[in-house]
Amino acid sequence: MDTEAQTEGVPAGQAADASVQSEIEAKLTAAEALAEERYRELQYARAEIENVRKRAVRSAEDRLLAGRKAMLGKFLPVLDNLQRAMAFEDGGGLRGGLNATLKNFESLLASEQIVAIETVGKPFDPHVAEAIATRESHEHEDDIVVEEAQRGYRLGEELLRPAMVVVAKKVSAP
Repeated sequence: MDTEAQTEGVPAGQAADASVQSEIEAKLTAAEALAEERYRELQYARAEIENVRKRAVRSAEDRLLAGRKAMLGKFLPVLDNLQRAMAFEDGGGLRGGLNATLKNFESLLASEQIVAIETVGKPFDPHVAEAIATRESHEHEDDIVVEEAQRGYRLGEELLRPAMVVVAKKVSAP
């Protein structure tokens, strides 16, 4: 037997070692392929977890903003009433107290990034105001806001409430 293996040019011990080495290399290649596949799966799972986390954060922020808008929007009628009370000519004490309350309330709104929308004297913008009436005017061009019946507000860049305005219509020459 030893003679037969030697006649083929490979000793018998080396042929067995080569067969075992070939089998080990095949197993190593299969293990490396499996490890690479598991690594890709791990990377995919990590990316998916990060996407889920980002969606959850975005959803929480959206709910928080919606809650703030709903809560802060309830304060606006109070502000409207204070502003109307300030328009009346009455005793100085009442007016002074209302004025202080109004300033504090406006400060509160500003601290929550609520900003009044300036409309009077500007062209009518349907994105931030609703026209509730028109008024003929010799002094103003068409579609200029001449009066604000109710102020509009923004929460950051979003419209919280549109302004209610009176818009000028130029008097046509007879």
